[in-house]
Order: sequence, then structure tokens, then C-alpha cells
Amino acid sequence: MKRKVHVILKKEELLAKKLEGKTVVIFDILLATSTIAAALQQGAIEVIPVKNEEEARNKAKTYKPDEIALVGEYRGKTIEGFFDPSPSTIKQHVQDKTVILSTTNGTVAIHNAEKAKHVYAASLLNGEAVASAVCQPSQDETVLLVCSGSSDRFCLEDLYGAGYFISCLLQLKTFYLTDAAKAALLLYKAYEHSSLEILKHSVVGEMLTQYGFLDEIGFVSRKNVYSVVPKVVKKKLVNGEEMICLK
Repeated sequence: MKRKVHVILKKEELLAKKLEGKTVVIFDILLATSTIAAALQQGAIEVIPVKNEEEARNKAKTYKPDEIALVGEYRGKTIEGFFDPSPSTIKQHVQDKTVILSTTNGTVAIHNAEKAKHVYAASLLNGEAVASAVCQPSQDETVLLVCSGSSDRFCLEDLYGAGYFISCLLQLKTFYLTDAAKAALLLYKAYEHSSLEILKHSVVGEMLTQYGFLDEIGFVSRKNVYSVVPKVVKKKLVNGEEMICLK
């Protein structure tokens, strides 16, 4: 029996009760999942995704200052005292450190999906590597691709990323695609060689361009340049609290 692939257009549509036994792949192409891939590829020990600035600062208190890198934005603006979550520049801040990452959408989506059997973070940068992991014989669950979106709105670049990921999956195995998955794949095939244009002309892409981050869009529009596979793992803390991180 073929595994099913379905696409959810924004994180707010995720229902915890429907995640049991499923493999979930999160996309926030601009920029959270691209930043996660870059941080781990560039030597971060792990990435702890948090829902907001307050949670990030509280998590930071449980580490020594030289053990962590606080990275984050809220509504496109870098949080005061945090490093900018830019995949192209994050290397200088994350080597051998735990990254505590707060973003408006992507890190929230990861938390929303934590009840799933497996949760991955994917981008154009590492799509093939994550697709290969999802296709391993030990995994036979329905694959749910989640476009993070932006503040309860659908994002074009995330659907394009999901379409690229589906094309990677289909090079490895045969899957049953829902109509939403077929739509993502059709979008990707129509603009397969125009990833920069798609990202640049999305609403978030236009906002980032206005903020002076056009080079960043170009950086994350590249496909299959990272081999890292960020996957959510759960850690027990000394006080008994459970925390999720990506490794």
C-alpha cells in the first residue's frame, strides 16, 4: 500500500488529535526552517525552537551564557539582544552552541506538530536529505507536509517548498498524493527553475526585500546544498520538564 502525502496550507490548520502515528515535515522557507538547517549544518549542537521571546529568555537562563546563541525575530524584525535569524550569517554565532530560536511562525509550527510520531524541518537547502530520511524503510506513516504560513495566512514560498519536497520524495518511492499535494507539486514543476523569483515575489519575500534582505532570499532559494536532517527529539530536563529540540 502506498504511503499518503498531504499538504496543510498553514500551521493553524494542524489538529493535534490527527497527528498520532504520522510523519510531519515543517516548511518555513522564509526563514525559520532554512535557518535551522543552516545552524545545524554550520556546527550548532542543537536548535531549541520556542514559541516567543519570553520562552527564549527563560530557556536561556538554564544555560551558561557561552553555551548558547539566542536567535530570533518577531514579525520580521530581529528581537533586541538576539542574533538575526539569517541563514547566510548564522555560522559566525552557532559553532558548538545550543541555538535557542524564536520566530513568528516556523518555531510555532514545530511546537504545534510535536504530537506526531516524527517531526522534521525542511527547506530548499536540505530538501533531498530530509526526503531520503522520510523514505527510510522503517517509516511507513502518512506524510503530512505543513506550510507554516504567516500569522494565519497562506504563504506561496512554503507551498513551493512543499512541492519541491514532494518531487524529491517521488524520485525515491511511489506515494499517493492528495489534491493539496498535487497542487504543491504542480506549482513547483511550473516554476522549477525560478525558485528565487517565487520567493522574492511572495508577500514575505517582498517584505524581506524592503528590509534589505534580498541577498538572504537568494541564499535560501538554492536547492540541495545541505545534508543535515533536522529532526525533533524530546529531552528530559533535571527538573523533570520535557523539552523539544532539533538535532
